[in-house]
Amino acid sequence: MILTDTHTHLYSEAFDEDRDEVIQNAIESGVLRFFIPAIDSETTEAMYQLEQNYPEHMFLMMGLHPTSVNENYKSELAHVEQALKTRKFYAIGEIGIDLHWDDQFLEAQKEAFKFQIQLAKKYKLPIVIHCRKAFDEVFEVLESERSPDLFGIFHCFTGTKAQAEQAIDLNMKLGIGGVVTFKNGKIDQFLNEINPSHIVLETDAPYLAPKPFRGKRNESAYVLKVAEKLAEIYNKSVIEIAEITTKNSKEIFGI
Repeated sequence: MILTDTHTHLYSEAFDEDRDEVIQNAIESGVLRFFIPAIDSETTEAMYQLEQNYPEHMFLMMGLHPTSVNENYKSELAHVEQALKTRKFYAIGEIGIDLHWDDQFLEAQKEAFKFQIQLAKKYKLPIVIHCRKAFDEVFEVLESERSPDLFGIFHCFTGTKAQAEQAIDLNMKLGIGGVVTFKNGKIDQFLNEINPSHIVLETDAPYLAPKPFRGKRNESAYVLKVAEKLAEIYNKSVIEIAEITTKNSKEIFGI
Protein backbone atom coordinates (compact mmCIF):
# COMPACT_ATOMS: atom_id res chain seq x y z
CA MET A 1 0.00 0.00 0.00
CA ILE A 2 1.38 3.36 -1.06
CA LEU A 3 0.08 6.52 0.61
CA THR A 4 0.87 10.03 -0.59
CA ASP A 5 1.00 13.12 1.63
CA THR A 6 0.31 15.89 -0.86
CA HIS A 7 1.01 18.69 1.64
CA THR A 8 3.53 18.54 4.49
CA HIS A 9 5.89 21.14 5.94
CA LEU A 10 8.64 18.73 6.96
CA TYR A 11 11.23 21.52 6.96
CA SER A 12 9.32 23.25 9.80
CA GLU A 13 11.18 24.02 13.03
CA ALA A 14 8.63 21.76 14.72
CA PHE A 15 10.64 18.80 13.38
CA ASP A 16 14.15 20.07 14.15
CA GLU A 17 14.65 17.60 17.02
CA ASP A 18 13.44 14.43 15.28
CA ARG A 19 12.91 15.09 11.55
CA ASP A 20 14.60 11.89 10.34
CA GLU A 21 12.63 9.79 12.79
CA VAL A 22 9.34 11.42 11.72
CA ILE A 23 10.10 10.78 8.05
CA GLN A 24 11.15 7.19 8.71
CA ASN A 25 7.98 6.53 10.72
CA ALA A 26 5.91 7.83 7.81
CA ILE A 27 7.77 5.71 5.27
CA GLU A 28 7.25 2.63 7.46
CA SER A 29 3.53 3.48 7.56
CA GLY A 30 3.41 3.35 3.75
CA VAL A 31 3.78 7.07 3.03
CA LEU A 32 6.30 7.05 0.19
CA ARG A 33 5.70 10.43 -1.44
CA PHE A 34 5.82 13.77 0.35
CA PHE A 35 4.91 16.97 -1.48
CA ILE A 36 6.53 20.00 0.14
CA PRO A 37 4.87 23.43 -0.19
CA ALA A 38 6.92 26.63 -0.11
CA ILE A 39 6.18 29.55 2.21
CA ASP A 40 8.65 32.26 1.15
CA SER A 41 12.35 32.74 0.37
CA GLU A 42 13.34 31.98 3.97
CA THR A 43 12.20 28.36 3.64
CA THR A 44 13.82 27.62 0.28
CA GLU A 45 17.17 26.29 1.49
CA ALA A 46 15.52 24.06 4.11
CA MET A 47 13.33 22.59 1.37
CA TYR A 48 16.33 21.92 -0.85
CA GLN A 49 18.13 20.21 2.04
CA LEU A 50 15.12 17.97 2.66
CA GLU A 51 15.10 16.93 -0.99
CA GLN A 52 18.85 16.30 -0.93
CA ASN A 53 18.50 14.03 2.10
CA TYR A 54 15.51 12.09 0.72
CA PRO A 55 15.67 12.39 -3.08
CA GLU A 56 13.36 9.43 -3.75
CA HIS A 57 10.60 10.68 -1.47
CA MET A 58 10.48 14.50 -1.51
CA PHE A 59 8.79 16.53 -4.24
CA LEU A 60 9.11 20.30 -3.95
CA MET A 61 6.77 23.15 -4.79
CA MET A 62 7.65 26.82 -5.24
CA GLY A 63 5.46 29.77 -4.32
CA LEU A 64 4.66 32.62 -1.98
CA HIS A 65 2.22 31.86 0.84
CA PRO A 66 -0.48 34.54 1.25
CA THR A 67 0.45 35.24 4.88
CA SER A 68 3.95 36.11 3.64
CA VAL A 69 2.54 38.77 1.30
CA ASN A 70 3.57 42.12 2.79
CA GLU A 71 5.35 45.32 1.75
CA ASN A 72 8.14 43.43 -0.07
CA TYR A 73 5.95 40.85 -1.82
CA LYS A 74 7.23 41.81 -5.27
CA SER A 75 10.79 40.84 -4.37
CA GLU A 76 9.42 37.55 -3.01
CA LEU A 77 7.58 36.93 -6.28
CA ALA A 78 10.84 37.64 -8.11
CA HIS A 79 12.47 34.92 -5.97
CA VAL A 80 9.71 32.49 -7.00
CA GLU A 81 10.14 33.39 -10.67
CA GLN A 82 13.91 33.00 -10.53
CA ALA A 83 13.71 29.63 -8.77
CA LEU A 84 11.37 28.31 -11.45
CA LYS A 85 13.94 29.21 -14.09
CA THR A 86 16.72 27.27 -12.38
CA ARG A 87 15.30 23.85 -11.48
CA LYS A 88 12.31 21.49 -11.50
CA PHE A 89 9.33 21.87 -9.21
CA TYR A 90 6.14 19.83 -9.10
CA ALA A 91 3.65 22.62 -8.35
CA ILE A 92 3.23 26.30 -7.61
CA GLY A 93 2.22 26.44 -3.98
CA GLU A 94 1.10 27.12 -1.57
CA ILE A 95 -0.59 30.21 -2.94
CA GLY A 96 -3.92 31.90 -2.39
CA ILE A 97 -5.64 34.28 0.02
CA ASP A 98 -5.76 34.32 3.83
CA LEU A 99 -8.01 36.77 5.67
CA HIS A 100 -7.86 35.10 9.07
CA TRP A 101 -5.72 37.79 10.68
CA ASP A 102 -6.65 40.91 8.70
CA ASP A 103 -7.30 42.19 5.18
CA GLN A 104 -4.51 44.78 5.12
CA PHE A 105 -2.81 43.16 2.13
CA LEU A 106 -5.91 41.74 0.41
CA GLU A 107 -5.26 43.47 -2.93
CA ALA A 108 -1.59 42.45 -2.84
CA GLN A 109 -2.61 38.87 -2.01
CA LYS A 110 -4.97 38.85 -5.00
CA GLU A 111 -2.24 40.21 -7.26
CA ALA A 112 0.31 37.67 -5.99
CA PHE A 113 -2.19 34.83 -6.38
CA LYS A 114 -3.05 35.82 -9.94
CA PHE A 115 0.61 36.29 -10.89
CA GLN A 116 1.53 32.83 -9.57
CA ILE A 117 -1.41 31.20 -11.37
CA GLN A 118 -0.02 32.69 -14.57
CA LEU A 119 3.43 31.29 -13.72
CA ALA A 120 1.82 27.87 -13.23
CA LYS A 121 0.26 28.07 -16.68
CA LYS A 122 3.57 29.16 -18.20
CA TYR A 123 5.39 26.17 -16.68
CA LYS A 124 2.43 23.79 -17.12
CA LEU A 125 2.32 23.09 -13.39
CA PRO A 126 -0.57 22.56 -10.97
CA ILE A 127 -1.33 25.14 -8.29
CA VAL A 128 -1.86 24.31 -4.62
CA ILE A 129 -4.32 26.73 -3.06
CA HIS A 130 -4.34 28.08 0.49
CA CYS A 131 -7.74 29.56 1.41
CA ARG A 132 -8.61 30.76 4.88
CA LYS A 133 -11.78 32.78 5.44
CA ALA A 134 -11.51 33.84 1.78
CA PHE A 135 -13.57 31.49 -0.40
CA ASP A 136 -15.29 34.31 -2.29
CA GLU A 137 -12.00 36.10 -2.95
CA VAL A 138 -10.18 32.92 -4.01
CA PHE A 139 -12.97 31.90 -6.39
CA GLU A 140 -13.06 35.42 -7.84
CA VAL A 141 -9.39 35.11 -8.85
CA LEU A 142 -9.76 31.50 -10.03
CA GLU A 143 -12.76 32.33 -12.21
CA SER A 144 -10.84 35.22 -13.78
CA GLU A 145 -8.09 32.73 -14.73
CA ARG A 146 -10.38 29.82 -15.66
CA SER A 147 -8.92 27.82 -18.56
CA PRO A 148 -8.10 24.21 -19.49
CA ASP A 149 -4.49 24.72 -18.35
CA LEU A 150 -5.53 25.80 -14.85
CA PHE A 151 -5.57 22.79 -12.49
CA GLY A 152 -4.35 21.76 -9.07
CA ILE A 153 -5.36 21.10 -5.47
CA PHE A 154 -7.58 23.05 -3.10
CA HIS A 155 -5.41 22.41 -0.05
CA CYS A 156 -7.07 21.74 3.33
CA PHE A 157 -10.55 21.98 1.84
CA THR A 158 -13.08 23.00 4.51
CA GLY A 159 -15.86 24.49 2.41
CA THR A 160 -19.43 23.53 1.61
CA LYS A 161 -20.62 20.97 -0.93
CA ALA A 162 -21.40 23.79 -3.38
CA GLN A 163 -17.87 25.19 -2.95
CA ALA A 164 -16.43 21.71 -3.42
CA GLU A 165 -18.34 21.37 -6.69
CA GLN A 166 -17.15 24.80 -7.83
CA ALA A 167 -13.54 23.86 -7.06
CA ILE A 168 -13.90 20.59 -8.98
CA ASP A 169 -15.43 22.47 -11.91
CA LEU A 170 -12.24 24.58 -11.95
CA ASN A 171 -10.11 21.41 -12.36
CA MET A 172 -9.14 21.27 -8.67
CA LYS A 173 -8.79 18.18 -6.53
CA LEU A 174 -9.84 18.53 -2.89
CA GLY A 175 -6.99 18.17 -0.39
CA ILE A 176 -8.47 16.26 2.56
CA GLY A 177 -6.61 16.17 5.86
CA GLY A 178 -7.18 15.93 9.59
CA VAL A 179 -10.25 18.19 9.58
CA VAL A 180 -12.31 15.34 8.10
CA THR A 181 -11.88 13.48 11.41
CA PHE A 182 -13.13 16.39 13.56
CA LYS A 183 -16.66 16.32 15.00
CA ASN A 184 -17.18 19.90 13.87
CA GLY A 185 -15.27 19.52 10.60
CA LYS A 186 -18.54 19.33 8.58
CA ILE A 187 -16.98 18.11 5.31
CA ASP A 188 -17.56 14.49 6.38
CA GLN A 189 -21.30 15.21 6.11
CA PHE A 190 -21.26 15.52 2.31
CA LEU A 191 -17.96 14.02 1.17
CA ASN A 192 -19.60 10.71 0.26
CA GLU A 193 -21.50 12.65 -2.44
CA ILE A 194 -18.18 13.71 -4.03
CA ASN A 195 -16.57 11.10 -6.28
CA PRO A 196 -13.26 9.99 -4.70
CA SER A 197 -11.57 10.60 -8.05
CA HIS A 198 -11.56 14.27 -6.97
CA ILE A 199 -9.75 13.72 -3.66
CA VAL A 200 -6.13 13.62 -2.49
CA LEU A 201 -4.74 12.99 0.99
CA GLU A 202 -2.68 15.47 2.99
CA THR A 203 -1.63 16.26 6.54
CA ASP A 204 -0.44 19.91 6.51
CA ALA A 205 2.02 18.70 9.16
CA PRO A 206 2.86 20.00 11.72
CA TYR A 207 -0.64 21.55 11.74
CA LEU A 208 -4.18 20.13 11.98
CA ALA A 209 -3.45 16.68 13.36
CA PRO A 210 -6.35 14.21 12.94
CA LYS A 211 -8.09 12.44 15.78
CA PRO A 212 -6.85 10.97 18.10
CA PHE A 213 -3.85 13.35 17.86
CA ARG A 214 -5.87 16.56 17.56
CA GLY A 215 -4.12 19.46 19.32
CA LYS A 216 -0.71 17.78 19.07
CA ARG A 217 1.98 18.08 16.41
CA ASN A 218 0.83 16.54 13.15
CA GLU A 219 3.07 14.11 11.25
CA SER A 220 2.98 12.67 7.74
CA ALA A 221 2.45 9.18 9.17
CA TYR A 222 -0.97 10.36 10.36
CA VAL A 223 -2.20 10.57 6.78
CA LEU A 224 -3.15 6.95 7.44
CA LYS A 225 -5.78 8.22 9.92
CA VAL A 226 -7.22 10.41 7.17
CA ALA A 227 -7.32 7.42 4.81
CA GLU A 228 -9.10 5.36 7.47
CA LYS A 229 -11.77 8.04 7.89
CA LEU A 230 -12.27 8.26 4.13
CA ALA A 231 -12.56 4.48 3.93
CA GLU A 232 -15.39 4.74 6.47
CA ILE A 233 -17.08 7.60 4.57
CA TYR A 234 -16.87 5.87 1.18
CA ASN A 235 -17.43 2.35 2.47
CA LYS A 236 -14.17 1.20 0.89
CA SER A 237 -11.03 -0.42 2.24
CA VAL A 238 -8.04 1.69 3.29
CA ILE A 239 -6.08 0.01 0.49
CA GLU A 240 -8.67 1.17 -2.07
CA ILE A 241 -8.55 4.73 -0.71
CA ALA A 242 -4.74 4.67 -0.85
CA GLU A 243 -4.81 3.46 -4.46
CA ILE A 244 -7.39 6.01 -5.61
CA THR A 245 -5.83 9.01 -3.89
CA THR A 246 -2.27 8.15 -4.89
CA LYS A 247 -3.41 7.73 -8.51
CA ASN A 248 -5.10 11.15 -8.26
CA SER A 249 -1.93 12.75 -6.88
CA LYS A 250 0.20 11.26 -9.65
CA GLU A 251 -2.16 12.71 -12.26
CA ILE A 252 -2.00 16.16 -10.68
CA PHE A 253 1.76 16.30 -10.13
CA GLY A 254 2.75 14.43 -13.29
CA ILE A 255 4.81 11.66 -11.71
